Amino acid sequence: MDDQLSRVFSALADPIRRDMVARLADADAGVNELAEPYDVSVQAVSKHLKVLEEAGLVTRTREAQRRPVHLEAEVFDLMTKWIERYRRQAEERYRRLDDVLAEMDTEQNPAPTDRERGAS
Repeated sequence: MDDQLSRVFSALADPIRRDMVARLADADAGVNELAEPYDVSVQAVSKHLKVLEEAGLVTRTREAQRRPVHLEAEVFDLMTKWIERYRRQAEERYRRLDDVLAEMDTEQNPAPTDRERGAS
């Protein structure tokens, strides 16, 4: 995988990484803080963070002794644009299908003419 979008979706395929991203959306956190709710080692969490970092989803900075992990929200713009393009295409296909179905319904059940309405 050499494109960023593939790396992002691949990184988000893991539920622990998705949860980390959700938690980082609220606030930056250190590795130990991120590791707390999981039944995995700090080293495993570090590996998850490395995947997120390589995908461009997070960055790590240094603040004195602390190395907080920061969510890079701009990457979500890339994902949103990709998803939105296909959502619009799908909506357009459904609109065309609705038009075809409405036309078929009209052909099978034509509206009564004025003459037919008067005969009722």
